[in-house]
Amino acid sequence: MAGRGKLIAVIGDEDTVTGFLLGGIGELNKNRHPNFLVVEKDTTINEIEDTFRSLGSLPGSVVEANPNQCDPPLWDEIDSRQFLNRDDIGIILINQYIAEMVRHALDAHQQSIPAVLEIPSKEHPYDAAKDSILRRARGMFTAEDLR
Repeated sequence: MAGRGKLIAVIGDEDTVTGFLLGGIGELNKNRHPNFLVVEKDTTINEIEDTFRSLGSLPGSVVEANPNQCDPPLWDEIDSRQFLNRDDIGIILINQYIAEMVRHALDAHQQSIPAVLEIPSKEHPYDAAKDSILRRARGMFTAEDLR
């Protein structure tokens, strides 16, 4: 990756991901794994959490599959696509309502890169009280520092 910048990854609903893809963020890494995930109504929390750790757990951009219906070698590939450990990802954007579903996984991520930023969706407005990054930032400063 020398000489290239880092990618933005997106985990979100169809409208959010489509908007970012139209803006040009869609990429496949050298192993042909996408840097985005469309979360649909039938996507389980486990799939979202696994995807946060390894974006694009199945070829393509939409996670709908049940691991019991897939060949075991395909699900073994998840370990080789660790999203948080991908050196080509610098920022992970995730819809805040989806982040709430996997809050424990987001809170466990303590590294600065990739940065995890929670964004609103069309259906769910942004709530600053739920944003883990904002809570951490507030904890770094006292009220006097902000005057």
